[in-house]
Amino acid sequence: MATVGLPHSSTCEQAILDTWHANAVPWLHAVRGQTIASRVLVTDRAILETVCARHPRTAIDLGCGEGWLVRALASRHIDALGVDAVDALVQAAKRAGPGRFLTLDYAAVAAGALTERADAIVCNFSLLGDTSVNGLLRAIPGLLTAGGALIVQTLHPLTAMGSTYRDGWREGSWSGCGDGFGSAAPWYFRTIGGWLASLSGAGLQLTQLLEPLHPHDGGPVSMILVARVA
Repeated sequence: MATVGLPHSSTCEQAILDTWHANAVPWLHAVRGQTIASRVLVTDRAILETVCARHPRTAIDLGCGEGWLVRALASRHIDALGVDAVDALVQAAKRAGPGRFLTLDYAAVAAGALTERADAIVCNFSLLGDTSVNGLLRAIPGLLTAGGALIVQTLHPLTAMGSTYRDGWREGSWSGCGDGFGSAAPWYFRTIGGWLASLSGAGLQLTQLLEPLHPHDGGPVSMILVARVA
């Protein structure tokens, strides 16, 4: 995951979208076939428990993929809406039901295309870019109900930083996700300070930081940030 000589930021942002469109089917198989060990062992349960601990009545899952979290929340009587830029995944989510789903990219959300508000806005390993993420974060206060929270699960900086601990674009990888994937997209690594700066720039304040641990080696598998409107 070392920093590399990647193209201009806007090219990297487009590559993220192009790559997810191209790899929708293998991703669907990976999630539903439970081939990603970290998800099965730790991260799926971690994000679900973090959301449910806040007892929201409504939730929006931004970057919902094939909809597993929306379905899990709906089974707990939480009115959940899933939003994703990849229509193939959204259509698969709709077929699996229950839950409500929309095809929107982050630029559209940032521009005000999503008018629904929720008690919890969830981004589960779905904040991969730089300017696209900052633009989305700035829209979050307008999507939260009074007292609501943004809940972000992302790679833990300690295990994802590679050889350099500084914000910047990194090469992507499908390692551990299973077979059938094409080229991986780049992604934007944020230090903890980088995450705090992005949240603060969007008018959000960190209220809780969780570090789910691997049950076997005890190392951090992910980082969960909970933020409210400052």
